[in-house]
Amino acid sequence: MTRVLAIDLGGTNLRAAISTGDISALRVLSRELAPASLDALVARINALCAEAGSVEALGIAVPGLVEGSACRWIPNLPFLDGVDLQALFPGLRIALGNDAQIALLAEAVEGSAKGMSDAILLAIGTGIGSAVLANGRIVAGAHGGACSFGWACADIRDHGAERSGWLERAASGRALDALAGQIGLADSRQLIAAARAGELAAQTLLEVPARQIGTALAGAVALLDPQAVLISGGLAEALDVMRPPLLAALRRQLPSHLRGIEIQPGHFGPDAGLVGAALAGRVGEGWRQVR
Repeated sequence: MTRVLAIDLGGTNLRAAISTGDISALRVLSRELAPASLDALVARINALCAEAGSVEALGIAVPGLVEGSACRWIPNLPFLDGVDLQALFPGLRIALGNDAQIALLAEAVEGSAKGMSDAILLAIGTGIGSAVLANGRIVAGAHGGACSFGWACADIRDHGAERSGWLERAASGRALDALAGQIGLADSRQLIAAARAGELAAQTLLEVPARQIGTALAGAVALLDPQAVLISGGLAEALDVMRPPLLAALRRQLPSHLRGIEIQPGHFGPDAGLVGAALAGRVGEGWRQVR
């Protein structure tokens, strides 16, 4: 069985694990801050390979646009823009993917979307990633960037930004961190905890981004008719407090035959990218074909 080093590289954190085939038996090697430069990343991956021993393949999820083994555009890790990982690690088989697409692979093979042919995933963490499963295949698009819902916009007054979309600026983890500061809280985790405890100010603040996600997501649901929408990433833990306003906004913008759509957490939560990276590394280049 192929020995895979799985890496989930986010805008803030890096997670790494070794896989020998059984996803339930992933051996986590590290959960740490993401390296701040390309040299630091290469050194860290080499060190992890040495620690894991006899690694044959690298499965890696990154928060941006990829093509083959090359990172084309990684907004939160710009040092990766234009970097071909295969050239950096010639001795390994590389399976590289957008982090949301990789997370959806995990959910479609072993998680909440198992057995589904069509689903949408939103990975809400430092930013907002997204992916679509259509007829048993994870959609890449012409340039690898299909279904980038973090760039969806429901505000005609917004002027746009170079490296982040409207929905990401309105409802990502960083946006919730900023909202938390308005009521004297440190970050989104404290904001979510306060809302869960019944604090009205926190609940009111969270309702706005929840409604923004629901409104923007309605267009995708109307277009794709998925069996479910999965929420993954660090903010999946907030779904209990954000789901009611999110669903209300979503359903208000849908025709009657689509209003039964459900929003549910991904099975793997914030570890979906790591599990998906292990699966992709095992399969190789054709990892987007789920069934």
